[in-house]
Amino acid sequence: MKSLIKFATVAGVMAVAASASAQTATGAGASFPAPVYFKWAEAYKAATGKAINYQSIGSSGGIKQIKAKTVDFGATDSPMKGDEVEKNGMVQFPAVIGGVVVIYNAPGIASGTLKLTGEVAAKMFMGEITKWNDAQIAALNPGVKLPAENITVSHRADGSGTTATFTEYLSMVSPAWKDKVGAGKAVKWPAAASVGGKGNAGVAANVQKIKYSIGYVEYAYAKANKLPVVLLQNRDGKFVAPSAENFAAAAAGADWPAAKGMALSLNNQPGANSWPITTATFILMYKKPEDATRAKEVMNFFKWAWTNPGDKIADELDYVAMPDSATDYIQSKVWSQIKN
Repeated sequence: MKSLIKFATVAGVMAVAASASAQTATGAGASFPAPVYFKWAEAYKAATGKAINYQSIGSSGGIKQIKAKTVDFGATDSPMKGDEVEKNGMVQFPAVIGGVVVIYNAPGIASGTLKLTGEVAAKMFMGEITKWNDAQIAALNPGVKLPAENITVSHRADGSGTTATFTEYLSMVSPAWKDKVGAGKAVKWPAAASVGGKGNAGVAANVQKIKYSIGYVEYAYAKANKLPVVLLQNRDGKFVAPSAENFAAAAAGADWPAAKGMALSLNNQPGANSWPITTATFILMYKKPEDATRAKEVMNFFKWAWTNPGDKIADELDYVAMPDSATDYIQSKVWSQIKN
């Protein structure tokens, strides 16, 4: 990956040099897509002179703000159910695809050398496996020198679509996780040794500074902070590395129009190369927006983002651009419902 910005951990406000009066549209929500949204907005302003302001406050915050009509678009990694989208007078569409990865800080274990199954990962995050050299981890990693150290779990402290994606995956592969913890934007983390962080950036920062910790973030944050990532066993039984190609493999069979509100999960998809924790991130807008001009600008922004150089920027940051078939459907069937 080429140069990456360091992502803000406090306000998470897009660093676009523009005054409030010059901003044509505002959005808030998921931290998962923040790196690509920031870069898209920077390039879009350079190309058009128009600014888009985005605040990375977590998926729950994005839904709250769009419902309160304080932003022109809300962003969430955990899609709102189709019936709820309709009930609220909104439309919902996926903007970009990426992957959630398991990161760790275990000196001596290089990135890409540690293998985990979903079930073993679930036990680590539940606090049932508390030592790095546990026999269940060792059985998956012959020849890897595992430290006899306690595991600290780093998780999101805010309502998070990344958490919803990650816990949905764990619920799919671990019946014990499904029964004891479940899936959602916020869950009760059972591990005794655990610490919360705000946003993907906060989780990455905690793992970076806490030795023998483990956490989960969107892939761009792992790369930006040079954090080791786990090889995960996918549905086909293959241990795979996170990459844009493997995220795309997981999304290859997605039938976006078939899902009400386009609310489609890409977790645990079949395929030898499929990354098991893959997700799209979604945008929410009102059919009858408060400001039709700004709503039109939001659509112009995403239309630009889905073409070059937007596709190229997504690729450089290890996201996967939406396929043309999906963006054509969004523009013809979804955006046509927005009055402007």
